[in-house]
Amino acid sequence: MIKTKNLYINLFLIFLFLLSVPQVAGKSFTVVIDPGHGGKDPGARSATIDEKTINLSIALKLGEMISNNHKDVNVIYTRKTDKFIELDERANIANRNKADLFISIHTNAVKSNTVRGTETFTLGLARTEENLAVAMRENSAILLEDDYLQKYEGFDPNSTESYIIFEFMQNKHMEQSITLASEIQKAFKSHNRVDRGVRQAGLLVLRKTSMPSVLVELGFISNREEERYMKSAEGQRQLTKSLYDAFCKYKKEYDRKQGALANSDLKVVNTPVANNQPTSPSKESASAATKGQVVYKVQFLTSSKQLSPNSKLFKGYKNVSHYYENGLYKYTYGESTSLEEMKKVRRQVIKDFKDAFIVAFKDGKKVKY
Repeated sequence: MIKTKNLYINLFLIFLFLLSVPQVAGKSFTVVIDPGHGGKDPGARSATIDEKTINLSIALKLGEMISNNHKDVNVIYTRKTDKFIELDERANIANRNKADLFISIHTNAVKSNTVRGTETFTLGLARTEENLAVAMRENSAILLEDDYLQKYEGFDPNSTESYIIFEFMQNKHMEQSITLASEIQKAFKSHNRVDRGVRQAGLLVLRKTSMPSVLVELGFISNREEERYMKSAEGQRQLTKSLYDAFCKYKKEYDRKQGALANSDLKVVNTPVANNQPTSPSKESASAATKGQVVYKVQFLTSSKQLSPNSKLFKGYKNVSHYYENGLYKYTYGESTSLEEMKKVRRQVIKDFKDAFIVAFKDGKKVKY
């Protein structure tokens, strides 16, 4: 009797496991949502609420909305309770899960009680005192960690000299991060929030993420009106909806590009390349670009500053060109009026730069194709 009962239990467990397999296998996109601060780290504080509480509430609401409406998306949280998570570990969670997107949610605060509005940060050097102040405040969480000097290689969140390391950081996902940040700010603005723009700062929580990443400041807890708004059910609903709308636009464009790349890969024959170096487009096709024609190139890298022609970041690629857009230098390899030829070049380049994609220009201006 006992053996029969155990058999039924085992069969039932196997059945439950088999049911779960298609659901997991069907997830094609992973987003990690990071509620800033937590546990012994309250973040910014007002007389009635801590930042960590607002961050967690919005994060859970956002994740639930995404899960309910995007069955192909796997939502992961760095924390789901009032728990302290080290900054490096937040990035590690995203990296271990091979996330496609990382969204860190925070609440701002300054000495003035009149400052208001939302802003979204990407990784970079803080070029204003205001942005540096945000970075210092957010990075100060490491002071609550054990052995933080060793873990963060002597980084002092309160020393301006420490932030020079971000001058030399080149984030290959910078363009996608800025795209998402821009969509977030547009969505906030559509709900009549004060738009403080997309900014850059040396934020440790974004430093080691290997995917497009942003840090969102929902509003100022130091402003009583905004504090009440962020605490209220309606305010949290609007903030969550803004983040969700931005996510949907980003995901739609992501799916479009993935579909386009998949189609191009099906059509392209992989040409063997000696020494793992791409074959340069023929001079004949490169010189065929004349006025009025569309010229195709393979974009493989973005940078906040101009790189030297022999930069190690190019991984040995020669004859690299670039264009400047939205505050970024965008580097391309090869050019041709033949889209099929550039698809072959892209197939070669993605061996070294997996996010490489094709861009098009006409009479020197970037166009859609």
